[in-house]
Parts: sequence; structure tokens; C-alpha cells
Amino acid sequence: MDCFYSDTFELPLPDGHRFPMQKYRRLREEIERSEHVLGKLLIPPAATNKQLLRVHTQDYVERVIQGDLSDLEQRRIGFPWSEKMVERSRRSVGATIAAARSAYRDSIGLNLAGGTHHAFADNGQGYCVFNDVCVAIRSLQANQLVQTALVVDCDVHQGNGTSSIAADDPTIFTLSIHCEKNYPFKKTNGDLDIALPAGTSDAAYLHELETQLAELLDQWNPDMVFYLAGADPYEGDRLGLLELSKEGLRRRDAWVISNCRKREIPIAICMAGGYADEVEDIVDIHFATVETAYQQWRRASD
Repeated sequence: MDCFYSDTFELPLPDGHRFPMQKYRRLREEIERSEHVLGKLLIPPAATNKQLLRVHTQDYVERVIQGDLSDLEQRRIGFPWSEKMVERSRRSVGATIAAARSAYRDSIGLNLAGGTHHAFADNGQGYCVFNDVCVAIRSLQANQLVQTALVVDCDVHQGNGTSSIAADDPTIFTLSIHCEKNYPFKKTNGDLDIALPAGTSDAAYLHELETQLAELLDQWNPDMVFYLAGADPYEGDRLGLLELSKEGLRRRDAWVISNCRKREIPIAICMAGGYADEVEDIVDIHFATVETAYQQWRRASD
């Protein structure tokens, strides 16, 4: 099972910045230290301009690359511009493309970052510069590897950028299960939005996800699933507002991945958001996602 990482391409942030960038490095190190080899750790190629331009406007891509984003645009993204920011963003998108190609060949592929679902065609928001999942889908479609894709977005925040990019596109179906009263406060309707009240815990969350997704997988039968396994529905997440336990999140991962494998649908997995006060909690949740994916991959391979 291939796991692609981009944490070695550092995105410099000012002291006190609230984005927990260290979680990516610590997740990779946790995988390296694990008793069992959970997968092959690989550095992805950077997404090319050609790949980015299948989703994003030429004006936006050029201004990101050249450093011509306005102060307001940088504030909306949440990261200050730098050449390293551009390279890290390219690599993160490249990791999802690579994970999708691995899933096509080998049933499951992982990006140890990614899930940048707030990026629109012509702007970035919410710590998202380019929309990695949409670029990956377009890349695989352009190479005739898939025709249809299902995005299962389990980040606690609605995937507004993905919904916008995929709007009116019959080849992409977007499912987002999120907290209704949370960022983004102006939602962009997707194909299926499951908006949950603040305080929703394991049982109610899993019932909604399992009921809706099982029917969707059977009816739509996509060529590939892109799963955003957000850590931010966790009860200890400072930006989440939902109340899922770590065990509930592990059960969520196991259900999504196993049901794709049961139907022989390749699945590309991104880590998406996670903002717990203790970085160790974020790493625990992401590590459990990788571990669960590996277990399902081994069962399929045996």
C-alpha cells in the first residue's frame, strides 16, 4: 500500500500560527516507528501546471505561482505566500494524484495530507490553495483511467470548493457530512449534503453516514472513491463542534473503506482537517486511518 507524504517540503508559518503543520511530519514518523510496516512511504511528484489548469483558472494559477495574490486573498487562504508555499501546495496535490493512481492499480492509495476541499477554481480559502481531489479526478479522467468518481467528504467542514467545481458535472458525485453551523458559513450545495447539528456523537453520525453511503455506492457504483478522512469531527477538536470519539472515527474509517473494498471500488484517501489542542490526538486519529486502510488492503491482497 503506497503512502505519499509531502511534509519535507516545509511551508513556513509565523510563530503562533494556528494551523498544526507539524501533524504531517509526526504522522509520517509514527508510521516509520510502527511495529508493522503499514505501507511504502513515498515522496510524490509536484502537480504540473497542466494538471492544475484542468480545474483552476489560468489567472489564479499564475498569480499563485508568481506571488501576485492580494493580502485579502492570502488572508482567505490563511497562509502567507512564499515559494515554499507554492511547492508544498503542488506536492500535496501531486500526492493525491499519486494516491489515486496507486488505488487504480492496487485498490487503496493514501495521501498523508491533502483534502483541500475549500479551494475553488479561481481562489483559495480555509488553508486550501489548490483543490487536490478535483485535480486528481481530472488527471485520471484525462488519462482514461476512470470515468466517474464519488467524493466522500468526512471533514467536519463542508467541502464548498469541491461542490462548486463539481457542480453540474455528471461524472463527479459529492457527498459531504459536516457540522451545519460551522465554516464555511455560506455553504455551496453539493450533490448530497448531510448537515449535522453541533454536538452530534458517534451513533447518530455513523447511522447517517452508513445509511446514505451504502445506498449511494449501490446505486451509483463509481469507478473510484475519494475519501476525505477528516480528524476534526473529534470531540476534542477546537474547530469541529461535533462529538465523535476516537473509536467512533475508527469505526467510520473501517466502514467506508471496507464497503468500498467489498464492492471492489478503488479508494484514494486523504487526511483532511484536524485541529485538536493536542497534536498527539490528531496524529492518533490519522494514524488509525492509515492502520485501518492497511488492514483492509491486506485482506484484499491475501
